Amino acid sequence: MLENEDMMQCVAFATADEFHLGTLCHDLVSSGYSELLSLPRDASNVLLVEATDISKEYDSGLIFFFREGAVVFWNVEEKTIKHVMQILERHEIQPYEVALVHWENEEINYSFREGHSKLVKGEIAFNSQLEADEVILEKFAFSNALCLSVKLAMWESTLDRFVESIQSIPEMLKARKKVKLSHDDVMQKIGELFALRHRINLSSDLLITPDFYWDRENLELLYDKTCQFLSINRRVKVINEKLQHCTELTDLMRNHLNEKHALRLEWMIVILITIEVLFELGRVIF
Repeated sequence: MLENEDMMQCVAFATADEFHLGTLCHDLVSSGYSELLSLPRDASNVLLVEATDISKEYDSGLIFFFREGAVVFWNVEEKTIKHVMQILERHEIQPYEVALVHWENEEINYSFREGHSKLVKGEIAFNSQLEADEVILEKFAFSNALCLSVKLAMWESTLDRFVESIQSIPEMLKARKKVKLSHDDVMQKIGELFALRHRINLSSDLLITPDFYWDRENLELLYDKTCQFLSINRRVKVINEKLQHCTELTDLMRNHLNEKHALRLEWMIVILITIEVLFELGRVIF
């Protein structure tokens, strides 16, 4: 329950690796939602939609769809959120598990107050004197940071599952037990690891501030403050440390299998040479 009557809610979900924004926009408009063209042209890969069913009368209902697979709802009724999520399912690329999507969401309360817009004590306070387009830009900055947080939560969950799948290997090696992983299995694990590292460090904005904020200092400040509140940098550092440890372990496994393969080849060569020597001895003796 929200403590103040004028307090509204913003909710963010990451539902897939990516969205088809073009077809999604057409589908949403056909379902009665209105696309808004309030964002600047350099706010690329984002679809902004207005929802008529709002939770509270103090603000309009807005939905930001990010091509990276995240959606952020501002002051939207729960039934409308469910309806939009159902529509969204038809336009997702590599969707995530539904239970995980709802578990790893972000919720933040907001309201309109006098003074500069800011994030304080986990709540957003917008300047009540701002024009509608200015409020949309600030919501975009907050939404962008929330998008990163929910995407990162999904990658953290993926990495945790990966760690769980290999956590028994060090103990097995320590106990000198046979590791039941083939060369193909190890190469698959290495591929999964590098794919996750690529998504986090190369194909996302987790490590850099997007170009959109370079000439918009006030929005950059809101974006940075929200990222700081959501511990984006610390979480990225932790996940990269885990990735490094997993990389070292998979490299160890690959080297171990290569050594076993090389040793097997050496024994095969020794056996073949022994057989050839025995044949020669047999030919000489008999």
